Amino acid sequence: MNPLPALPAFARLPLTFDTAALQAALDELPRQAWVPHFNSDYFSGEWSGIALLAPATTNTPLLVGSQAERATPTAALLDFPFWQSILDRFPAQLSSARLLRLGPGARIHEHCDPDLGHPNGDLRLHIPIRSHPAVEFILDGAAIPMQAGECWFLDLSRPHRVENRSEHERVHLVLDCHRNAWLLEQIGAGLADTPPARPALGAAQFAAFRERVHADRALLQQLADIEDVGLFAEKTVELGAREGLHFSVDDVQAAMRQGRRSWTEQWVV
Repeated sequence: MNPLPALPAFARLPLTFDTAALQAALDELPRQAWVPHFNSDYFSGEWSGIALLAPATTNTPLLVGSQAERATPTAALLDFPFWQSILDRFPAQLSSARLLRLGPGARIHEHCDPDLGHPNGDLRLHIPIRSHPAVEFILDGAAIPMQAGECWFLDLSRPHRVENRSEHERVHLVLDCHRNAWLLEQIGAGLADTPPARPALGAAQFAAFRERVHADRALLQQLADIEDVGLFAEKTVELGAREGLHFSVDDVQAAMRQGRRSWTEQWVV
């Protein structure tokens, strides 16, 4: 039996969509159709969505079903058939289709979706509809340069988070697809033209703050005795802002997870 092909962390597929048409269709949806995301521990600010395809047996909006349970159209999909024309461009069985909105200033905290890492599990695609340069989707510590109207595969079994530092909403159409030959071919075909990930803004600001701490004993002393990880991260963010460097608790904790011992030991007096 041939092994399953190894997948990249991300890839921009050779599929594009009419951004103006997507945004116009988005504006036609009633505001009351947006419901808060159920993973309330994963975000701060507003994270909401509209399910287009969802499991028939759940009462939890935006829940993703299993491969064994076929997704069914929701009222939003039946009432606004434009979205079906988008889904029809994917010759693969879909476990879910959701419009996900991250409000101005909101963030999705770093987490993993382990179910997406199974060898035969679904593959998640993102189609940005509305975004802003100050929005970052950070996967494995790097910002993925997604643009509106593009289609991206993302391996979200890896650590990822989203920062919306703008005053604008960010909306993506998110699809969970059963893997098949067509989809794997699309991912492979897109790799050559996939732009590279870039350093996350907050991570770069935090790195600059670390350099200042190493050179400033007064800053070091304010952090050296804090043993609680959460309080340490919060104090670091506070001191960074005083120095004109802006990053989040997630930036600090992500760096600590990636190499906490190696850099915190340098701060021991």
